[in-house]
Amino acid sequence: MTQLSTAAVLRYDEIVVRNPFDGVEAGRVAESTPPEIVAALTRARKAQAEFRNSTPAQRRALLNALAAEIAADADALATLICAEMGKTIREARNEVRRAQNTLKLSGDAATFLDGEALHCAIVEGGVDRLATVTYQPVGVIGAITPFNYPLNLLCHKLGPAIAAGNAVVAKPSPKAPLAAARLCELAVRAGWPRDLFQVVQGGADAAVTLARAPIDLLSFTGGPSAGLALKNASGLVRCLMELGGNDPLFVLADADLERAVATAIGHRFEIAGQSCAAVKKLYLHQSIAAEFTERLLAAVAAVTTGDPRDMATDMGPVIDAPGARLVQDRILATIAGGASLLAGGTREGNLVAPTVLANVAADAPVIADETFGPVIAIRTFTDAKAAIAEVNAGAYGLQAGVFTNDHAMVKLFSRDLIVGGVMINEGPDFRAEHVPFGGVKRSGLGREGVRITLREMSETKVVID
Repeated sequence: MTQLSTAAVLRYDEIVVRNPFDGVEAGRVAESTPPEIVAALTRARKAQAEFRNSTPAQRRALLNALAAEIAADADALATLICAEMGKTIREARNEVRRAQNTLKLSGDAATFLDGEALHCAIVEGGVDRLATVTYQPVGVIGAITPFNYPLNLLCHKLGPAIAAGNAVVAKPSPKAPLAAARLCELAVRAGWPRDLFQVVQGGADAAVTLARAPIDLLSFTGGPSAGLALKNASGLVRCLMELGGNDPLFVLADADLERAVATAIGHRFEIAGQSCAAVKKLYLHQSIAAEFTERLLAAVAAVTTGDPRDMATDMGPVIDAPGARLVQDRILATIAGGASLLAGGTREGNLVAPTVLANVAADAPVIADETFGPVIAIRTFTDAKAAIAEVNAGAYGLQAGVFTNDHAMVKLFSRDLIVGGVMINEGPDFRAEHVPFGGVKRSGLGREGVRITLREMSETKVVID
């Protein structure tokens, strides 16, 4: 297995990773050249040819072994994630825990990649013929991951890929590449076959090079513009793409307000609002809007920001200065457009204060597009169908949350919202590792989630005898 920490030929440059909170260097990796990326694919192709006939039990053993190595290295991994992308140490530890679970669930799913047998007597000449449907490895998967969950989102691609019998060449975000490099080292320690899982490093050019290389499937998590560029670069290669969201949380008149407030806070301020399914738009029924807002502001005032390494910190910084400036610019532009600033609105370095805006227009900058930052934008409604129509008119369709105990409303929102997932009495950012996750429209192509990704990363084969 090629490890990024070792010397190699034709190095471009080093990517220096700095803690977004204080600017202290968190580590560095060598940027991969185009020839190195193509060479990694060549090695992966050879490794996959030897691995494709492995048994489900063998694949599960490898995934469980890597999960065990992550568990043994959990503290160091969490510290590394905290340092490279600024999520709090508590959030980083939770990500490390989830990554182990993702791999173990992938190993379990490997034993249930079942096919089926279909009788063919329905067609002329089909008497006594039986069609056997099986699922074969697709081959070599190019996996491109974002900065916000540098370990678990990689495991969401790696786990199902290995469970299905594939090889993986991954390229993490240059903003947070260290956890991926460490995961590659842990795979070696876990006894994985050489070159079955490799990591290359770099920015947009490296991503395009990987997409154009001889891969069999491209799995990408990131923004729509980058996703479209990579899809065009990859040609006829199958693409799985999670492209973000502009997700709503609806709080209806009968909702449990205390629970809904806690969910709005947790699902918007987690990792400083830098989650694809975070609460980007908060829709409050007019009858409870005043009381909810009062409770919300009290909860926001209790959010502690600062050094993400401190266990007492609830929210750390945005990933970098351009990201922090963009969030603040959108806040200011939204206020200039008539919104009311109820809390926050300021930033210090990369720390953006937890912000609450009311009277936000439907086309305000903070909600016109996905905003990766700790901003709760409030809109009110009385007509549920009109609120649903407003969300459906948007370009994204990832997930939505709805707080209500009214069964008729549950049915209405579940049926009419054009999104990939509707969470009842929960926020849109809720996810279970084995459940399908993904969206419609600009939010992506295909689904992640261990069980469905296992099929997405397989080829259907039919034998009729």
